[in-house]
Amino acid sequence: MNIVEFTALVWAGSVIAGLLGSLTGLGGGVVLVPLLTLFFKVDIRYAVGASLVSVIATSSGAAAAYVKEGFSNIRIGMFLEIATTIGALLGAFLATRVSGSVIATIFGLVLLYSAYLAGRPRVRHAFDDIPDPLATHLKMNGSFPEAKGMRHYCVHRVPAGFSLMFGAGALSGLLGIGSGAVKVLAMDQAMRIPFKVSTTTSNFMIGVTAAASAGVYLNRGYIDPGLAMPVMLGVLAGSLVGTRILVKAETKWLRLVFSAIILLLGGQMLYNGLAGRI
Repeated sequence: MNIVEFTALVWAGSVIAGLLGSLTGLGGGVVLVPLLTLFFKVDIRYAVGASLVSVIATSSGAAAAYVKEGFSNIRIGMFLEIATTIGALLGAFLATRVSGSVIATIFGLVLLYSAYLAGRPRVRHAFDDIPDPLATHLKMNGSFPEAKGMRHYCVHRVPAGFSLMFGAGALSGLLGIGSGAVKVLAMDQAMRIPFKVSTTTSNFMIGVTAAASAGVYLNRGYIDPGLAMPVMLGVLAGSLVGTRILVKAETKWLRLVFSAIILLLGGQMLYNGLAGRI
């Protein structure tokens, strides 16, 4: 395979990753890292570096569209970014001192658990519509458009969500996945935020988290422009297409896509990590 063919294939794979990342709030990195390491045999640290650059591109491409459509909750995103940014710096620091097999194994375990949680549709309870005092004080409650009109929602368990976001940020810096899987599940399961708002707000947040850890990877020499450029352009194109699909998509199908993708990739990464192939 020559350099032109390699670049074209990486770009095509990145388009798909960006599309799926935009639809699910994963940021594309959850597909890119396994794609680059398992299929293209790229060293996982360089794959993570390229993934972090692409995550910034995904956030830039998708977040603006979701904010315009009224799905993303900017106040929630900016508040939770405090935790994820600190965690991302810690994760990026640890990534340079941990072997590739260990990173891949952690990656696989995180994805499998995320697939398990995502596969269980969240049941709405009566207290979902009762305002939480802390969330109300921080003005986090909001609304988003549905086919029947605007749907209002209340945010719950802010401290739990904030704590989970620190862990999400650490995983982002360590694994280069934008930590979208953990962020979406933290907002959806812990904070009781509607799934579409969780995924779109995650897209808004992941760029900031990735930027915090990408600087560490750049300083360590793990970001290769020749690899990062086609990845970034492909993910950006895919994410822009994904924004148009998500607006009309049904939540149950988004959950199924989210769960299926991370279940498959999680199993692959866990196997290869334990087998020492990465």
